[in-house]
Amino acid sequence: MEIKLDVAVRAEKGTKKELSTMRAGAQIPAVVYGGERPSIKIALSEKEFLGARKKGGVNAILCLRHPGGTETVMIKELQRHPVTDRLIHADFQRISLTRKIDAKVPIIVIGEATGVKDFGGMLAHDLRELRIKALPTAIPQKIEVDVSSLGLHEALRVKDLKLPAGVEVLDAGDHVVVHVTLAKVEVVETPVAAVAAEGAEAAEPESANTKGKKDEEGKLVKETAKAAAPAAGEKKESAKKEGK
Repeated sequence: MEIKLDVAVRAEKGTKKELSTMRAGAQIPAVVYGGERPSIKIALSEKEFLGARKKGGVNAILCLRHPGGTETVMIKELQRHPVTDRLIHADFQRISLTRKIDAKVPIIVIGEATGVKDFGGMLAHDLRELRIKALPTAIPQKIEVDVSSLGLHEALRVKDLKLPAGVEVLDAGDHVVVHVTLAKVEVVETPVAAVAAEGAEAAEPESANTKGKKDEEGKLVKETAKAAAPAAGEKKESAKKEGK
């Protein structure tokens, strides 16, 4: 499907101020190149372009109309603002509707795999775009992959995909698209040193006489229990009293 858009041809060298003013007015600066004609710089409505891309997909065929003629193109590259994510520039490549071109088509997964639903597995999506070669009018917007019958430890490969007639696959046939694997269980292990230190603290509990007491440096100290033996001098004095 070919989508028509009206565009304006802009000056070859635009200043930063001119480009900023253009974007503030919801216009996207862009360039058209390829084929046997020289490249041209254009500006087009951001709203109309986003609507055309939504309608035609990532590989939409666009007919850009300007005072100097028309350009049959496809989107080659889009640049977005790193903060706002708004489009700030677009590159369009001229194409021939009678000549095959290379393209990338998004792969969309549908259904719920048996290995996930019945056996607690996890679906891994390995390949999200398929590289193909086809006429511009034969390029699909997306390729759907039904994973309903996929069991545990089973995979779907590029060679298993069903593609429209006239589409040539450029990716290797054995390349895995999706597969079902066992979900990983995270095991948290307590470090050996931490366990040993905890055991040591449990083996030597703090006595009632030393609890909360600290030395001048603020360190916890241990004091002698009240039932400790008397000093040597005290022993002699006691012996004299007994001899009397």
